[in-house]
Amino acid sequence: MTLGFLSSEESVELLSQIVGRSRVEPELSAAFQIAELCGHLPLALRIVGERISARPHISLPEVVGELVNEQNRLDALASLEDELSDTRTAFSWSYRALTPELRQSFRRIGLHAGPDIGPGAAAALIGTTVVTAKRRLHTLTGVHLLQEVQPNRFHMHDLLKSYVLELAQEEDTREERTQTVRRGLTWYLLSTDARRRAALPHSAMVPLVPDDDIEVAEKVGSSADATRWFAEERANIVAALNQSIEYGQFDITWKLATVASGLLELQSYWTDWEEGMRLGLRAARTIGDTYGEAVCNLILADAVWRAGRPDEAATHYQVTASMADVISAGWMRGFALRGLGLLREERADFISAQEYFQQALRVFRAAGPRRGEGMSLLSLGKCARALHDLPRSIELLEQAALIFEVIDDQWTLAYGKLPLATSLLEAGRTEEAISHLRQAAESFAAFRDRRSEALALESLAEALHQADRTAEALNCRRRAAELYEALANPRHTEIERRLEDLT
Repeated sequence: MTLGFLSSEESVELLSQIVGRSRVEPELSAAFQIAELCGHLPLALRIVGERISARPHISLPEVVGELVNEQNRLDALASLEDELSDTRTAFSWSYRALTPELRQSFRRIGLHAGPDIGPGAAAALIGTTVVTAKRRLHTLTGVHLLQEVQPNRFHMHDLLKSYVLELAQEEDTREERTQTVRRGLTWYLLSTDARRRAALPHSAMVPLVPDDDIEVAEKVGSSADATRWFAEERANIVAALNQSIEYGQFDITWKLATVASGLLELQSYWTDWEEGMRLGLRAARTIGDTYGEAVCNLILADAVWRAGRPDEAATHYQVTASMADVISAGWMRGFALRGLGLLREERADFISAQEYFQQALRVFRAAGPRRGEGMSLLSLGKCARALHDLPRSIELLEQAALIFEVIDDQWTLAYGKLPLATSLLEAGRTEEAISHLRQAAESFAAFRDRRSEALALESLAEALHQADRTAEALNCRRRAAELYEALANPRHTEIERRLEDLT
C-alpha cells in the first residue's frame, strides 16, 4: 500500500508524539526544519525522533545542524536524485551513530534476500552466535532500522533495504559481501535439510556443504514442528534460491532446491516447487555436477507431471534413467522407471504401467531404498485393482503399507492407506477401510498437507456413507470442501453442490 507524504503539521505532530511536546513546542521552527529534512516521511521521522529521545540534552536546533551537515556531506557524494533522496540524510545520521559492530551487523542483515529474518539466519549472516544476533536485532529495532513483525521475526523497510545495499557496496568488498551471502545461504540449506529429515526422512538426500561454524538447530522437534518452520521460512527459502544464482553459489542452488522440494510438494506450493527445480537443474549443469543434474531432472519430472505436462515429465524421467546408469545410482533409475509407469497408468494403459512398475521393483530390491520397493508395490497394487484382481491388489497394497510402517515413513504410510482403503471398500471390508482413511486424514493434517487431507476426507465420506453413517459423512465432506477452497481448488464447488443435494 503506497501512502502519501505527511503535511508539515502532521510531521511535527508525529515528532511531538515520539520526542514529547515539552521539547518540541518551545522549538517549533527547528521541528518544522527537521520535518523538511526527513522528507515528511513517517519512517525517517520516527528514526530521527527515536534518536532525539535517546539524547535528552540535545536541542532541536542542534539536531537541525547535524542533519544539515550530514545532508551536505551526502550531497557532495550524490550524482542524481533517486528514491532515497528524501530519506538518506535521516538514515545516514542514524547509521553513523551506531557502534562499528552494529553498523556491520546492519549491513550484513541488509544482504538477506527474503521478506523477514529470524535470529538464526541473522547470526549466520553476521558471523556470530544466535544469542548475540538476537540482541543486535532488538537494538536495531529500538532505533527503527528494523521492525519486529512478530516475536523474533524482523523486517526491514524497502527504503532501508535500498540504503543498506548502498552501504554494503561502499564499505564492504565484493569478497566480503559474497562470503556473507554464502553464510546465509548455507544456514538455509542446513536448516531446511534438518527439517526435511524430520518430516520426510526418506526423501532425496544430497551431500551438504561445510557448516563453517554456523549455528544450526540440531533438535528440530516433530514432523509437525518441521513443517511449521518450513511454512514460516518458505518465502525466505525461495528468495535464497534466487540469490544463490545471483551470487554464483550454484552448488547451494541445486542442493537447496532438492532438500526443499519434498516440503514444497507437501504443502502444495506447485509453482515454487517447479521453479526451484528449474533453478537447481540450471545450476547443476553450470558447474558440471552430474549427480545434481540427475537428481534435479528426476524431481523436476515429478513437478511438471503434477502441473499437467506428462510429455515433458516423460522426457525428464528418461533423461534421469540414462544418467542414473552412467553414475551407478540405482535408486534414481528405480524412481524414473516408476515415474514412466505412472504416466502409463494415467492413460489407463495398465499392462504397460505394470511392466514399468515391475522393472522398478527389481531395481529397488537390488539397490534399495526400501521406500522405493514400497512405492513400486503400491503402484502394482493399484494396477491390479484396475485390472479387476482385487485379492492381489489388497495383498500388494498391504505389503507396501508394511514396508512404510517398518521404515517409519509416516507420510507415505498415510498415502498408501488411500488406495488400500479403496480396494478394501470394493471387497466389502468397510470398517477396515474407514479405519485406514481416518488414520490417513489425521496423519496428513499433522503434516499440514491440506491437499492430501482433503482427498482422504473425501474417501472417508464415501466409506461412511456406505456404512449409513450419514452425519459423519456430511461433516467429512464439509471439511474437505473447506480445505479445497483454502487451496483455491475448484473441486470445492462440486463438493458443496453435492452437499446441497444430500441435505
